Amino acid sequence: MRFQFALTLQALWTAVCQAAMQHYPAAWGHYDVCKSQVYSDEGLTWDYMACQPEAADMTQYLKVTLDPPNITCGDPPETYCALENPYMCNNECDATTEELAHPPELMFDIEGRNPTTFWQSTSWKKYPKALLVNITLSWNKTIELTDDIVLTFESGRPEQMVLEKSLDYGRSWQPYQFYATDCLDAFTMEPKTVHDLTQHTLLDIICTEDYSRGYVWKYDKTVRFEIKDRFALFAGPRLHNMASLYGQLDTTKNLRDFFTITDLRIRLLRPATGATMVDENNLSRYFYAISDIKVQGRCKCNLHANSCVFDKEKLSCECEHNTTGPDCGRCKRNYQGRAWSAGSYLPIPKGTANTCIPNNIGPVTRVCDNELLRCQNGGVCVNNVRCNCPSTYTGVLCEKSRCESELGGCGGADSGHAPMTPPSSPRLLLLLLLLGSALLRAASC
Repeated sequence: MRFQFALTLQALWTAVCQAAMQHYPAAWGHYDVCKSQVYSDEGLTWDYMACQPEAADMTQYLKVTLDPPNITCGDPPETYCALENPYMCNNECDATTEELAHPPELMFDIEGRNPTTFWQSTSWKKYPKALLVNITLSWNKTIELTDDIVLTFESGRPEQMVLEKSLDYGRSWQPYQFYATDCLDAFTMEPKTVHDLTQHTLLDIICTEDYSRGYVWKYDKTVRFEIKDRFALFAGPRLHNMASLYGQLDTTKNLRDFFTITDLRIRLLRPATGATMVDENNLSRYFYAISDIKVQGRCKCNLHANSCVFDKEKLSCECEHNTTGPDCGRCKRNYQGRAWSAGSYLPIPKGTANTCIPNNIGPVTRVCDNELLRCQNGGVCVNNVRCNCPSTYTGVLCEKSRCESELGGCGGADSGHAPMTPPSSPRLLLLLLLLGSALLRAASC
């Protein structure tokens, strides 16, 4: 019998451990439920939680624009030479022929096709004037990045490039990262890599030389902006400690904003040349070509929605918690009983919903969201206004044992409790007196 009990206990412990591990997945992807029904002293009620949409490929929802607008090759048709061999000039670009056209949408089509599809610019025909191209990706929606931004170049990676972001739909821009074969020469910045960053310098804008080599490394085609390596500064190398990252995102506004965008801009400043000198007799060797862009992220819904819909060419959150707006950024009409607030990742793993409450429910004494008035003895905060207490405790803050009202009190032989001792903190007693006074005033209104 004891052996069978031990096996049962072991199985239960294994199930509990597995359930606990599921709260902390390696990917940035939980908080996917906004509410659930629970039983409390008041019967069946809703328990509201922080929630967010799943991460997705955000390139399927963007609009791309090029500046200058006529920078794409093919109008008029043009012949290109290979970068590594200036005498191999058998590549054609013709916008009027589907098989030979290289429009911008080919930066976002399915990878793995043979032959590879890609967007391509005109060649550097006006050298020594700089060959400048701006590629702007716009979502008309605030999104949060969840994985590395990856650009795949088909003709050698650019020797100078800047990745920029906007948080106000393209009205203003700020750099995300600089890329160059020589950072000091191009941008007067010391070269660094993401591995040189620390928790305290994560928001620093750096210039890296890791992704700007010429045609000699023609199989190195990708340029990255490393999101996950920055997450790892808080969550560990394999992102196992997501609780730490969530805590930082929740309490450091600039950190959350760093991974939030409405638009991205790729500024191509100098194409791959593969040498220190440009061959002015073979300028058709120099151009930009991009076969793929990856942007993984999720709609920003301020932790008030677990889904985001794409309708009429626009993304919008399906808001919960009595919130509304494209980002669930305000309370619904008649639900402004307290000021709107974004949801919180804390406490892990369910967070705090910070729901909007009706206007006409009368005075509300806020308990659980006050630093000095937290639920005690295992009590759980409900809607930021009351404590849901364990069966053996009662009171506004779950500060009283139920056995106090039983025969013999808490010290009785049958009470199952050790004799109760009064709270030792004078401040807690004062807070309870003030809270009791507030509740009496609210009841008399």
